[in-house]
Amino acid sequence: MSGTPGDIQRLLAIMARLRSPDGGCPWDLAQDFSTIAPYTIEEAYEVADAIDRGDMASLRDELGDLLLQVVFHARMAEEQSAFAFGDVVDAICDKMVRRHPHVFGGADAGDPQAQSGQWEAIKRAERAAAGETDPSALAGISRGLPEWQRAVKLQARAARVGFDWPGPAPVIDKLHEEIDEVRVEFDAVAADPEDAQARARLQDELGDLLFVAANLTRHARVDVGAALRGANHKFERRFRAMEAMAQAEGVRLQDLPLEAQDRYWHRAKAVT
Repeated sequence: MSGTPGDIQRLLAIMARLRSPDGGCPWDLAQDFSTIAPYTIEEAYEVADAIDRGDMASLRDELGDLLLQVVFHARMAEEQSAFAFGDVVDAICDKMVRRHPHVFGGADAGDPQAQSGQWEAIKRAERAAAGETDPSALAGISRGLPEWQRAVKLQARAARVGFDWPGPAPVIDKLHEEIDEVRVEFDAVAADPEDAQARARLQDELGDLLFVAANLTRHARVDVGAALRGANHKFERRFRAMEAMAQAEGVRLQDLPLEAQDRYWHRAKAVT
């Protein structure tokens, strides 16, 4: 199945062969939109990870994996006579031209803030043309987003109509307030671990705490996903250093009390 370098038709032909009932791959044939969706999300995160690491070779490969997800979904849709890969390409091309009238239509470009407002106005018009009648400022925010990302989008949309903290200081105050409320609910659960209502309240307060923390990253103009990925990488790096230190000294972390493990943690922090 040869083709010229970069030939999308070759990839489409490979996917068609994998999905063919006559000699195709049993695993690929068993999939549907819902089973492939988690892989699509995972591949998008792997693209972000390659970017974070500045690894261009990995980025090339991960972008290929992400492209395969698009081709996979388009192939399944074509099998149902819903749409094909070409329709996906046409739709995004039309959308990009429509949403950039300052580039393709001779409209005034303005500054980035003005362009952002214009983008949202065009999206509202698109939703109206599609028959969506939700007048809320929060309309159109996907429920399929990771919840931390959806939280930031909800907060940003509310801010556009003026419903926002004036700066980070009151958000930090609110964060302390939410921590105090979480402490109260932890105490309630500790007093009666079988109390379902107490556990529900604890979950609710933890949700509020995370929501405010996401809001704080927005006020800091820090991407909440990048911040959390950085924290995850840092924890992993330091924990692996702990393991290496313990192994070099002939001990296993799991055999040590927390106090001894914590000493390794502080040593790892000093060198990573």
